Amino acid sequence: MSATQFTPDLRDISFVIHEVLKTIDVLHADGVAEDVDQELMDSTIAEAARVATDLIGPINGPGDRAGCHLQEDGSVTIPEGYINAYETFVEGGWPALSAPPEYGGMGLPQILAAAVGELITGACPAFAMYPGLTRGAANLLSHYGPDSYKVMVCEKMFTGEWGGTMCLTEPGAGSSVGDARTKATPTGQDGVYLIEGEKIFISSGDHPLTENIVHLVLARTPGAPAGTRGLSIFLVPKFEFDFDDGTLGERNGVFVEKIEEKMGIHGNSTCALSFGARKPCKGWLLGEEGQGMKIMFHMMNEARLEVGIQGLSGASAAYQNALAYAKGRVQGQSIDNFGNAGAPSVAIIEHPDVRRMLMWQKVHVEGLRLLMYDVALHLDRWEAAEHAEEVDKNALREIKGFVEIMTPIVKSYGSDKGYDVTVSAIQTFGGYGFIGEYPVEQIARDTKIASIYEGTNGIQAMDLLGRKMAKGSGVLFMNWMGRATATLEAAKAIPDLADAVTSIEKARDSLGGSAMHLAGLGMAGDRVGAMGHATSFLNQFGNVVLGVYHARAAKVAHEALAAGGLTEAQERFYKGKLVNLRFYVSQVLPESFALGKVIRSGDASCMDDAAFM
Repeated sequence: MSATQFTPDLRDISFVIHEVLKTIDVLHADGVAEDVDQELMDSTIAEAARVATDLIGPINGPGDRAGCHLQEDGSVTIPEGYINAYETFVEGGWPALSAPPEYGGMGLPQILAAAVGELITGACPAFAMYPGLTRGAANLLSHYGPDSYKVMVCEKMFTGEWGGTMCLTEPGAGSSVGDARTKATPTGQDGVYLIEGEKIFISSGDHPLTENIVHLVLARTPGAPAGTRGLSIFLVPKFEFDFDDGTLGERNGVFVEKIEEKMGIHGNSTCALSFGARKPCKGWLLGEEGQGMKIMFHMMNEARLEVGIQGLSGASAAYQNALAYAKGRVQGQSIDNFGNAGAPSVAIIEHPDVRRMLMWQKVHVEGLRLLMYDVALHLDRWEAAEHAEEVDKNALREIKGFVEIMTPIVKSYGSDKGYDVTVSAIQTFGGYGFIGEYPVEQIARDTKIASIYEGTNGIQAMDLLGRKMAKGSGVLFMNWMGRATATLEAAKAIPDLADAVTSIEKARDSLGGSAMHLAGLGMAGDRVGAMGHATSFLNQFGNVVLGVYHARAAKVAHEALAAGGLTEAQERFYKGKLVNLRFYVSQVLPESFALGKVIRSGDASCMDDAAFM
């Protein structure tokens, strides 16, 4: 492998958390994490970076090449090094970082968990999925699990002793979860059902990292209505267990039928699972019959933020590799000496088109980081508002609304642009980017899945347009527009930023025009015409969102430069934020105006039956 490897960008992470979002002040003002200070956050992130770089990063490439395999005895093997890394990771308490203390967790803020998640996932996404899915399943159980075993099971999952998955997808159903055919038949024992069916594409479906795995399975009870309304959710363990102390019992009837052969994330055991085919498979009902999708969405929404983080982490890892390579790869003469055979060769970072690619990568990575971390901070505020002694309903409604409308953008725009950055990084390497000697081709393969699972990005776009934009007659969107306007006005008050901010304001207005146009189509009953432009609208929205964040970051940087007293490195960092704004406004933001024209064109030619034979 090349000398280039995973390099955490701790300076920018600190800038986002402390200088732009002012996390500590916000948390303390909301009465959250009052014992958490900047020193604790910084030391935790620094240690996570060390773990990511020294422990997890080294297993990434070898794990990709080795993959996972189903043995003749039905056991699943994972890449060498994963078990030792997992044991050390668990001993460090990392899976329980943001888990509630009553379940063995540390109770630290979600925004800190997001930063740690970026680092661990950037080092090895296939590895990070094992504890990541377990944490999501445990969070769901902490809300909906029966009191008889909830605390015990959640503690075993949060601390990494047991694993967890969510099982939705079936052959022939795919993203249409309501078409699921897996059956759940009552046994006569209260809350216990026999599960029969098959689930596919189950990440971390089976592995030797934990002594037990808890599957959360959607299934249909007898007489249940068709579609998603008829789905219930069940806890289906690999091994049955004693509800009091967790002592493992006999093997349950869930088995691996095959390991999926994938484009990337080879180190994660993505399995096709059968339930009840080889022996009876018991499942324990969570909530009530018919509440499956409502309960599962608790985990899915959390997972969508994590998928956005996956897009960010892949992009950041690819950009850092491309930047290091461009600084060290000497090839060709400078543009000023073009054609002069005797001129010295220069590092390719001196070439204008390489600079363009690197800047395009940089502004997306740093813009996405601002978005992801801000949503994570709002999740902390949401939880605090719900548990406050006196709930400010208006404040809670606004915080929830922000998270709701940003979630599909985090997942879809974050994963799409994250992957696009990895592709651009490959191009920066040239031919070396396309071969396994350097890591960027693996990063691209590993990152692509993020736009597909947890609801494909097209589904996210339809959710944004059909549900989030329509909620409360557009109140979520109007509240975001108000936030954006306040941010832009504050930045525009700085004369040096005024021209760039004016361009973002025009892009914001174009986005508003697109929203009104699509709302008009919906009110006129033209759902096909509206949904045909859902993806364009989400991408226009994401494009403007990042522009607003770059304006916010530039304001902070300008104020730091004006205050003075900076080292040369600090001054260069802050000036880089001003360059980000200029580049984004000039070379990325114009896409939003083009997308606005696409949306308002009224074109529905793709729906013409003559289009496809």
